[in-house]
Amino acid sequence: MESAAVEIDGSIMEGGGQILRVSAALSCITGAPINISKIRAGRSTPGLRPQHLSGLQLVSDLCSGRLQGAAIGSSELSLVPGKIRSGTHTADTQTAGSVCLLLQVALPCTVFADAPSQLTLKGGTNAEMAPQIDYTVKVFKPIVEKFGVHFDCDIRMRGYYPKGGGEVVVTVNPVKELQPVLMTDRGSITKIYGRAFVGGVLPFKLAKDMSAAAVRTIRKEIKELYINIQPLQEKDKACGNGNGIIIIAESSTGCVFAGSALGRKGVYADKTGIEAAEMLLRNIRHNGCVDEFLQDQLIIFMALAKGRSQIRTGAVTLHTQTAIHVAEQLTRAKFTITKCEDEKSSNVTFIIECEGSGVTNPYL
Repeated sequence: MESAAVEIDGSIMEGGGQILRVSAALSCITGAPINISKIRAGRSTPGLRPQHLSGLQLVSDLCSGRLQGAAIGSSELSLVPGKIRSGTHTADTQTAGSVCLLLQVALPCTVFADAPSQLTLKGGTNAEMAPQIDYTVKVFKPIVEKFGVHFDCDIRMRGYYPKGGGEVVVTVNPVKELQPVLMTDRGSITKIYGRAFVGGVLPFKLAKDMSAAAVRTIRKEIKELYINIQPLQEKDKACGNGNGIIIIAESSTGCVFAGSALGRKGVYADKTGIEAAEMLLRNIRHNGCVDEFLQDQLIIFMALAKGRSQIRTGAVTLHTQTAIHVAEQLTRAKFTITKCEDEKSSNVTFIIECEGSGVTNPYL
């Protein structure tokens, strides 16, 4: 007999695609059916957008699920999950919708499959309002490995707005259960590096300008480290024209942070470089262990892990609060957020603590 579906309010708190991603992934892993209503109700274009739809279809495919009511513009849907299937799965946003957001919804599911999975994800690799693929590989990947999640990511083609056309192939190994993670001591920043890229017909000078402006900005605050931001021209491995920059900082205790920006029409390349540098500096200043964009992406793994995780961070974002709300609805995980005063920093930091639900993989 099917258990009663968990009712999820898609308009609550952050009210966006993240509610869909976290609830669909957790439904798939826990086997709990879900009904989601008021999807993106407060947005200028409410309801499902193409990239949300392709993410939900991917999860439904991964767990042999029954997905009902899922169409572009739809404000209600239900998912009844089945057994998680390993093997090969493909998802294509058909737009510049982010491949990284597709990975966000699929990765936790494939970790609980019976064998390795291969995901072919198509769309935008460096899209606005989403992590760049470089962020996923350089920042997200080493940190989720601490939970025991191991995946490889092969960037076959980069896709830029508005065309998309990017493709990444991700191979994921399953685990029996996830380990809790303790990240409360940031240590000192030991390394800063990055890439400033132009794709398509855009001039190489843009990459050099972004890189130089970013280095100048960081130098004002961090004088003792060598900063290596490589300017790159992507000729054959890019679909469409795009430019952007990502700068990564590593700490002595294994924390990783990033600042990134994408070029926009009518915006000087210098300004794009400065924007990324300022974002990185802002995330280093608070002396937490994760940046504002990693924070919410770790919630689902904390909720699934067996044992107590603690992560120290700057201000807790609405995305993170929303992910916690959904995770507590769909698992037995319990989260607490504690403010801590820090003698090393004038900024306040917070400890996000989670007693994980200790989900075990029934197929291994």
